[in-house]
Amino acid sequence: MRLLLDYRPALKEPTGVGAWIHELVRALLALKATGEPIAEGLEITLFSSSLRDRLAASAIGELAGAAPADCRLPVRALNMAWYRLGWPPVEWLARGPFDIVHATTPVLLPARSGLRVSTICDLDFLHHPDRAWGEMQREFPRLVGDHSRRADLVVTISNHSARGISRELGVSDARIAVCRPGVPRWITSQATARPPRSGGYILFVGTLEPRKNVAGLLDAYERLLSRWPDAPRLVLAGRHTPAAQPWIERATGPAFKGQVDIRGYIPDGDRASTYLGAAVVVLPSFDEGFGLPALEAMALGIPVVVSNRGALPEVVGHAGLQIDPEDADGIADALSRLLREPGLHRACRDAGMARASEFSWSDSALLLLQHYLAAMARQPQAAGQGTRS
Repeated sequence: MRLLLDYRPALKEPTGVGAWIHELVRALLALKATGEPIAEGLEITLFSSSLRDRLAASAIGELAGAAPADCRLPVRALNMAWYRLGWPPVEWLARGPFDIVHATTPVLLPARSGLRVSTICDLDFLHHPDRAWGEMQREFPRLVGDHSRRADLVVTISNHSARGISRELGVSDARIAVCRPGVPRWITSQATARPPRSGGYILFVGTLEPRKNVAGLLDAYERLLSRWPDAPRLVLAGRHTPAAQPWIERATGPAFKGQVDIRGYIPDGDRASTYLGAAVVVLPSFDEGFGLPALEAMALGIPVVVSNRGALPEVVGHAGLQIDPEDADGIADALSRLLREPGLHRACRDAGMARASEFSWSDSALLLLQHYLAAMARQPQAAGQGTRS
């Protein structure tokens, strides 16, 4: 099985889909290394395209066994040619042919051979293009319907997203693979053995973008401080987007009196210490295809407050407190309860760690291979060197 997988979202400060791609490839390679029969003969090519960002040496080392196809081409120009012209075929750039060509966005890669696979983590860009930016706003809403119907397989990361893809894009359940993230590798047994720091801060982890509801979180924190002036600090950790500037200015303004700490992207080496300095993690998103920070927090024994929308209820279950993201008072109340009720804090900590143990990268990688093979059985003429239109 010759698999080409688009690795570009993982090239620089990987979050969300980038981290998912990297860990999924690592799990696929581990299955092959351990002699898993379904992974026998698996050959993985990682495609990247950028003038500035290269495949990191650390990534190449961690993914030993995968072949890099690193093209020094401007990614925006290449994407424009692919989105508007469907050209050039990826085999010209990555020395195909391939049995499977897996795009890690909703837009298929132009290919002349192999099964076509797309990845749709969530449909927020379709429902709320005003909350997206870049190609997610310009191109994905226009292309996702046609590309999802032409795909031999659509991969997603939660049952919530799978239901939306089936209902709104008309993709049959047989052509949808749910490969949910597992507990990240940087969360070691040594890290989980460390208890959360007493008196820790309130932590938000995620890209500072509109659908994460940063403005609503600031509203809730302002209410919390009005009731409890000595409440723990709020830490916002994540990559900034163009939409983030008003929130940053508000958070660092006089209303919060220095109680909000703005941090940028947190690399893997600093993530455990960032989480373990927290008393509670809060994710009040309007929508999430999964919500990896919630899983990361639970695995480290940090109680979570999450939105009751998107995939977050599916990920957290009964292990955390769920809130309406549009109810600032409700968010403030949930934070206050977890911070001031030791018994509730301990119960959520223990339930969260048990819940996190149910998520496995190995299981997701095995499921993905099974879906690849099922798709190949449905479309035998598309695999291998057969020409695709």
